Amino acid sequence: MNSFVLGCSVAVAWLLEDERIPEADELLDRLDDGGEAVVPGLWRLELGNVLAGAERRNRISGPGVARCLGILARLPIVTDPHTDERALRETLELARREYLTTYDAAYLELAMRRGLPLATLDRPLARAARRAGVDVLPG
Repeated sequence: MNSFVLGCSVAVAWLLEDERIPEADELLDRLDDGGEAVVPGLWRLELGNVLAGAERRNRISGPGVARCLGILARLPIVTDPHTDERALRETLELARREYLTTYDAAYLELAMRRGLPLATLDRPLARAARRAGVDVLPG
C-alpha cells in the first residue's frame, strides 16, 4: 500500500528548495505510483502558515507560493473528516501522554486510527509514533 498520513514537514520539504531532501521526494513518488496522502483537518492551515511565513522572510516569492499551491492541487491528498470531533478526546489525551502539541498529536491520532504509516520529518513526533507502534516514513 502506498498510502500514508502526510505531515506538514514532509510537504514543506517538497515545496521549499532550501528544505528539499531525497527521502521526502521518494514519498512524493509514492503518490505518483497510485498512493494517497491522508491529512488531518488542520493540515492546510498549518501549511498555509508555513508558506506565508516563508514569503515574509523572503524564502519564497508570491509567484512561488502560487506554484506551491498548484503542485499541491494536483496531488491525491484527502482530508480526514474526523479531526475536529476527536480533538478534545483522543487527540488531547495523546498529546498529554506523549508531550506533543495537539497539532502534532492530530497526525499521530490519524495514523493510529487509519492504520497508516506517518510521513514526518519532525523528530519528537516520529519518536512518539514509534512508541505507539506506528511506522514512520521516511524510515
